[in-house]
Amino acid sequence: MSMSLHDVEKLQALYPEHQIELREGKISIMGPSDSVSGEIGIQFGALLVTWVRKHNLGRVLDSSTGFRMPNGDLLSPDISFVSREQLKQNPRTYASVVPQLIVEIKSSRDRIRGIEEKIALFLSQGVQVGILIDPDKHIVRVYRASGLSKDADTGESIPQATTLRDGDTLTIPELFPGWEIPITSLWPVVYE
Repeated sequence: MSMSLHDVEKLQALYPEHQIELREGKISIMGPSDSVSGEIGIQFGALLVTWVRKHNLGRVLDSSTGFRMPNGDLLSPDISFVSREQLKQNPRTYASVVPQLIVEIKSSRDRIRGIEEKIALFLSQGVQVGILIDPDKHIVRVYRASGLSKDADTGESIPQATTLRDGDTLTIPELFPGWEIPITSLWPVVYE
């Protein structure tokens, strides 16, 4: 049975403390993040929102934000950016826009393949840049819509990524010219 956005809205009303997504007609209930993923999310978000606000570029949104995709899906990335031209005023409902940037942070329970599939779905719907942060391996993968290819057998979108490691710097010049984040600045501090 295929679920609809209306079904998600009914479930969300019953379980407001849960984050619910609709992907390809199936409902996913998202659990809370582990503390490492949460800290990385707030760190990345703080760095991004500081730059975006300083340059008056648009909005940075958190994992509670639902986006209605052109294909009917309702998705919630961990962090997203929407330009001011695309979202002049925030609605008090799910946003019916495609963000330019989405960020997914691997939690201790996530599988990389599932995250990559979600990023590929976002890219196929018009997202320009998708980022996967993997705290377990201390890597950041950057996916661009221009790097999507199709699997010859299944026809599924396969994202190609640039992998960044400690010592590298993340830049996204097509969205944020001049913005730079050293990869090592994302990882939680270990206090002695």
